[in-house]
Amino acid sequence: MNRTASIKDVATHASVAVGTVSNVLNYPDRVSQRTKERVLKAIDELGFVRNDAARQLRAGHSRTVGLIVLDVGNPFFTSVVRAAEDAAALQGSAVLLGDSGHDAGREANYIDLFQEQRVQGLLISPVGDVTERLDLLRERGVPTVLVDRLADESKFSSVAVDDDAGGYLAARHLLDTGRRRLAFVGGPTDIRQVADRLQGAQRAVQEEPGATLEVLTSEGMTVLAGRSVGNMLVQRGRDELPDGIFCANDLLALGVMQSLTMTHTFRIPEDVALIGYDDIDFAVSAVVPLSSIRQPTEALGRTAIELLSEEVESQNPTHRAVVFTPELVVRQSTGKA
Repeated sequence: MNRTASIKDVATHASVAVGTVSNVLNYPDRVSQRTKERVLKAIDELGFVRNDAARQLRAGHSRTVGLIVLDVGNPFFTSVVRAAEDAAALQGSAVLLGDSGHDAGREANYIDLFQEQRVQGLLISPVGDVTERLDLLRERGVPTVLVDRLADESKFSSVAVDDDAGGYLAARHLLDTGRRRLAFVGGPTDIRQVADRLQGAQRAVQEEPGATLEVLTSEGMTVLAGRSVGNMLVQRGRDELPDGIFCANDLLALGVMQSLTMTHTFRIPEDVALIGYDDIDFAVSAVVPLSSIRQPTEALGRTAIELLSEEVESQNPTHRAVVFTPELVVRQSTGKA
């Protein structure tokens, strides 16, 4: 079996020092064009492949960034990841993706794995309070930026959307269309984003005399979870159905819509107005185009990488909390009552 060519083999083949080959690979501006061409020719002829693992051990970190999201199956997070990957690529880095699936244990395993991989830094949309683990990570030289979660600026940099404002926008829009018996459909309220969106909706309802808000929890934040809540509402009958429903994300809203429309008993928006959150691509192509609260996913992913770069490049970084404002997108699912 042929032995893999080493950096020493390249140096011998090109009649240069090992340090010269290293400079060509890592600091090409330090080497003359003629010498550089000779070394690159030797690399090509020998089929040399640089050992990035060894280089990472010497440097203490790699050219990779760890990114942990709550649910990669949610198009919202898919868009954030894509934007982060594009921004990282422009800086010569790559993104390693982990999907916690809303599981704290799985999240912890990814944090440990990325540390072992000597990532430059970590981007994370945390399941719960992971401050202690992230403090330890930072002490070991791995800076962290929270994504889709506002952080204490004395601890970490973060990029998020004002979910309280988004929840207020959604409920206010339903109220403005004449709805008064509202329902909020959300996953576990220990998910900070869900809790904030509910809080914003409650604030809007409290401003409207006679309006009510029923809270309906779901087992998850998926289409199937939404269908389960929708099926329960269908069984109640028309008289007990809320006239406006705000779902904590678009996947839940699409599931609720499926349940209500499949029976051909309830009409959207004539009988019940429906609004989601995230404004994923599927929202506009739903059976009844779905009103939603739009989050700037590209800006979230891009800004997360920018904040992490600041943390990596500075010995004493100033932590920043960047907060974006969500936007109401009105479609047919919330037409006038």
